[in-house]
Amino acid sequence: MNKTDLIDAMAEHAGITKAASKKALECALIEIEGALQKGDRVSLVGFGSWSVSKRAARDGRNPQTGKTIKIKAKNVVKFKAGSDLSSAVN
Repeated sequence: MNKTDLIDAMAEHAGITKAASKKALECALIEIEGALQKGDRVSLVGFGSWSVSKRAARDGRNPQTGKTIKIKAKNVVKFKAGSDLSSAVN
């Protein structure tokens, strides 16, 4: 399922227009992104939660040359599925 498929499914399920569904999805994604940028945790009970974790700088290896390279530190987004979602797919 891609974003367009999700918008179509949301519109049909909620009985709203595709335009309204698209706006609702985009607003939700913007708010989740904004909260993560501030370092907050986003939790949807039963579905799952997103959080930001810091990945430390480390040494890596170029697979073509075998040379050691420096990999910069960065923030990464983590998602942990909730119990309802986990049960639904198992």
